[in-house]
Amino acid sequence: MKKDKAVVLVVEDNTIIRMGAVDLVLAAGYEVLEACDADEAIRILEARSDIDLVFTDVQMPGTMDGIKLSHYIRDRWPPVKLIVASGAAILEESSLPDGSRFFPKPYDEHAITDAMARLLASGRSTLTVG
Repeated sequence: MKKDKAVVLVVEDNTIIRMGAVDLVLAAGYEVLEACDADEAIRILEARSDIDLVFTDVQMPGTMDGIKLSHYIRDRWPPVKLIVASGAAILEESSLPDGSRFFPKPYDEHAITDAMARLLASGRSTLTVG
């Protein structure tokens, strides 16, 4: 069964920023889930097999930051696309898993939605949904 909309998981500990990111994802036409830290994100990923992309902050409370989370996701759920954002750290994309995109905060909303569309388009034909 083919799903109509891609599913994006937003991982952000700041409620206001998370709400803005959720609105951005919805406005771009995707289904959105949200988590306040990496531990909650992993619980959601374990419970759902339909997540196409994770959009995460770097600095978060909990057992791992967004960089460690992105590597964990790549290792455990290789088809999931990754976008990482940070207001405090400027990262080289080479410190992230292959295929990830990094954006400094404050990020340009059009750049984020464009990156989501490109990442999701690059993997949709190879993902099977069942």
